[in-house]
Amino acid sequence: MLSKKSRAVFLTAVASGTMLNPLNSSVISLALHSIQHEFHLSFTTVSWLISSFYLASAVAQPVTGKLGDLIGRKRLFLFGLILVAVSAIGAPFAPTFMTLLVMRLFQSVGSSAIYPSGVGLIRNHIHERQASALAVLSIFASAMTALGPTAGGFLIVWGGWPAIFIVNLPFIILSFLLGLYMFPKDQKKGAGIKTIIRQLDILGIVLFAGGIIFLLSFLLSFSTSPHAVECVLGLLLLCAFVWRELKTDKPFIDVRLFKTQRNLSAVYVQFILLNVFFYCLFFGLPSYFQDEMHLSVQTSGLFMLFMSGMSIVVSPLTGKWIDRSGVVKPIFAGALLMTAGAVLLTIFFINVETIGKGLILSLLGIGYGLGNVALQAAMLKTSPSNMVGTTSGLFQTCRYLGSILSSVILGILFGKEITAAHFDMMGIIMIIAGGASLLMAVRFAALMKTAS
Repeated sequence: MLSKKSRAVFLTAVASGTMLNPLNSSVISLALHSIQHEFHLSFTTVSWLISSFYLASAVAQPVTGKLGDLIGRKRLFLFGLILVAVSAIGAPFAPTFMTLLVMRLFQSVGSSAIYPSGVGLIRNHIHERQASALAVLSIFASAMTALGPTAGGFLIVWGGWPAIFIVNLPFIILSFLLGLYMFPKDQKKGAGIKTIIRQLDILGIVLFAGGIIFLLSFLLSFSTSPHAVECVLGLLLLCAFVWRELKTDKPFIDVRLFKTQRNLSAVYVQFILLNVFFYCLFFGLPSYFQDEMHLSVQTSGLFMLFMSGMSIVVSPLTGKWIDRSGVVKPIFAGALLMTAGAVLLTIFFINVETIGKGLILSLLGIGYGLGNVALQAAMLKTSPSNMVGTTSGLFQTCRYLGSILSSVILGILFGKEITAAHFDMMGIIMIIAGGASLLMAVRFAALMKTAS
């Protein structure tokens, strides 16, 4: 059992690594303009730095999670850090945009390998107050997602767009040195390439990756000119993937798991809903504040801090609550607050005074903080021990699916203009998402009661 001091160092090693994916998914937003002009590109082309990151992360999370289950989680965690280091050093010297895009993919795959490995390390080596440990990861991730754009602005002023890549290095070095020292040696010996290939369902991985990429690419195109062919190809590849997994002896993802572990499936659905809900707010509110309410960037940022700040504050409290009484009540409370917050946002937000706006956003932040930590703990609780890496990776894929679905919704609503009527429509969609999440929370409680 880890001592209190060792536990803190262990969690610092994991958290400083797992925060790299959310940091790099958001910190680049203010750098696109500079990169676009330096390489003489259109905005559509330069935006692939964001889209490719989402697509690669959605695929890489479960794939690298499976690799961690096979070759050892410490080994894969440290390898992921090395890949991010390559991008942090190589990207500032990229001679062409294509080289920069490749460095960005290294960054995406490397940071994607870190999260499922980190969750698996916590599952294996922290047995007391596990939910509180997961809350630490949520705090780091929430802080990096929320503060990334602001930090990116300061970094660009300081060192231009290359600074958003260089900033990774201190966190990489800290995580690597602490992890090398603190993480116990993997019980599994490093397997040879041939052995790994025999254990991996390569065809299943290819079908899964192709299906996810085509489907998410279709969703990304939905608000402009939907690529129907990509939708059809994505669905066909995913159907072929399910057929393959049901037939093979060593599946990449045992799809029967979603039927036998219905509580885990319920967690995934709730996490998609949670992220649709949150990213509609995260991406939609700043645009509404600036375009319709004519608030400054600084004032819009301060309003957003009501939400992100409260989610950060409530995360450790949620972890302690889960350690005492389990995941069911916090999941239900989070869904209830999400729904109530969406109702208040839709009915009162536009006309209420500033303090009222802050209170509504704070309520939504509390709901997100509760749901994010509780669902992460529920995923870990309902996952088979030998598949934690894979199930953790799929959990993160659900995050990206939710964020991309939110961008589709916002593209349809705010694509041409942003008005109070469009804001109300966003609110109604969020009420529906919150209500669906509430129904899933009730179902999850019933499933957990049956399982016990």
